[in-house]
Amino acid sequence: MNYNDNVTVAAEPYEFEFNLSQCALLIIDMQRDFLEPGGFGEILGNDVNQLRRTVSSNQKLLKQWREAGLKVIYTREGHRPDLSDLPLSKKIRGRHTVCVGDLGPMGRILVRGEPGHDIIPELYPLPGEAIIDKCGKSAFYATDLDAILRNYNIKQLIVTGVTTEVCVSSTVRDANDRGYECLVLEDCVGSYFPSFQVAALDMIKAQGGIFGWVAHSDKVINVLKLDCEN
Repeated sequence: MNYNDNVTVAAEPYEFEFNLSQCALLIIDMQRDFLEPGGFGEILGNDVNQLRRTVSSNQKLLKQWREAGLKVIYTREGHRPDLSDLPLSKKIRGRHTVCVGDLGPMGRILVRGEPGHDIIPELYPLPGEAIIDKCGKSAFYATDLDAILRNYNIKQLIVTGVTTEVCVSSTVRDANDRGYECLVLEDCVGSYFPSFQVAALDMIKAQGGIFGWVAHSDKVINVLKLDCEN
C-alpha cells in the first residue's frame, strides 16, 4: 500500500477524498458502561441494543484499517477517581437515583480504572493505539487529542462510536472548527434514540457538509481493500 495515496469514497453530501498517510480512525466512547447490559446507559433506562448494533460494523472496519497499517485512536469518557474533574452540574443533572461516581454493577460509574469505563472487548485497543481519556463530551475538550493529531500530521478523521448526537457530534463540530475534515460512518455510530441518530447525521451533512461527510462503512472498507491489492 502506498500511504501517500489519495482515495475517494462515495459519501453525502458529495464524495470524500482522503490521504491515507494523513487520516486516522477515531473510535469514540465504545465503553462497557454505555454498551453492555448493567452499565450506566441501561441503568438510565436506555436500550443498549441500539448501540450494540454498531459493534459488528466497527469490528469489520477496524480489522481492515489495522491491516492497512493506519492510525487508530480511541476515546473514553470518564473522570478521575476523586471526581475533581466532574462538575456538580453534570453529576446532578437529570435527577437520577444513580449518578457518575456512584457504585454500579461494573464498578464506579464512568470513573477511570473501573471495569465499566473500559472499551468493550470486541473493539479493544492494541498496544500502541492511543487512548484519549476525556471528562467532557468533545474529545478535544481538556485533552491532548489535538496535539497528538498534529504531531502525527493527521488532517482527516474517520469517525465512529457513540452516541451520535452527543459525543460524536460534539467531537466532529470541534474538529471542524480546528480545520480537520471528518467522515462519519452511519452504521458505525449509534444513539439510544433512532430519531436522534437520523437528525444528528442530517445536521453533519447539511448545507454542503457544514460539519463533515456521512457514508456507510462498506465504502471505506472497499477502497482500503482495493488499495491493498494494488
